[in-house]
Amino acid sequence: MAEHSGEIRQGWQALYPYESHSMTIGGFRYNYVDEGPTEPDGVDRPTLICVHGNPTWSFFFRGVVNAFRDKYRVIAVDHIGCGKSEKPGIDKYPYTTARRADDLIELITKLGLKNCVLVAHDWGGAVGMCAATQIPDVFSKIILMNTASYLNDRVPKRIRLCHIPVLKRIMLQGLNVFPIAATTMATAKGLSDDVKAGLLAPYDSWSNRIAVCEFVQDIPVSPKHRSYQTFVDMMKRLPVFKDKPVALIWGVKDWCFPPEIFLEEYLKYYPNAFVHKIEDAGHYLLEDSLDETVAAMREFLDK
Repeated sequence: MAEHSGEIRQGWQALYPYESHSMTIGGFRYNYVDEGPTEPDGVDRPTLICVHGNPTWSFFFRGVVNAFRDKYRVIAVDHIGCGKSEKPGIDKYPYTTARRADDLIELITKLGLKNCVLVAHDWGGAVGMCAATQIPDVFSKIILMNTASYLNDRVPKRIRLCHIPVLKRIMLQGLNVFPIAATTMATAKGLSDDVKAGLLAPYDSWSNRIAVCEFVQDIPVSPKHRSYQTFVDMMKRLPVFKDKPVALIWGVKDWCFPPEIFLEEYLKYYPNAFVHKIEDAGHYLLEDSLDETVAAMREFLDK
């Protein structure tokens, strides 16, 4: 279903003027943006599926939506617990990478999508690739940005702190430390007040911050971790895209996913990948250098 209002939007809402679509996925309301041509017109256009990480939501991909909806169908999802999607308690929804991948596969199946391009950032790379490698025939190209979809021993200390049970609830759910910190630490150039407000908008209460907390909790820091085997299995499937076009577009000034570690690891799987490094961008490369990111995406998609 779609929600639409004729109201005049102001502030961050003016930056996100899209109709809100949703469907029931796994028993919960799953929200997504769906812009651009959807009816066949004789041109076989791919659908861009934008998958966000933590602590963002589909708002993060607004620049991609605006840049490509004239030519492509662009879908930007909100994971369960994020953005405008339903925010169930942890007793009702597991908040794991495997479940989020299942959600994405269910959305793709229900929409009948084919010839898709995955556009994934941050934790969206793990979720997106976990899904895409299970249904590789649906995806014609892959675009990964400042992310990882494989096991890596490098987990920054500030992230590991969020695994401490008491601290994680106080800092992430109670004080909203992670999303607030991200609006300064994830950008190399700073964000406007409206952009900050937009990124933080869905996470305005204890109950609305469950996903933020559980995303961090789902980082597999040991073989005993709940999602460790999910990543092991995904890594075995990653080579299914070795002969398909893959793009690695990276903000170089990223303390969490530095290119010399994470981009280089991807090149072991995809040595022929299209690589574009953005020297003056941080983790939020779409905020720091939207024009250069879009230009790199366009070059890759036009190949």
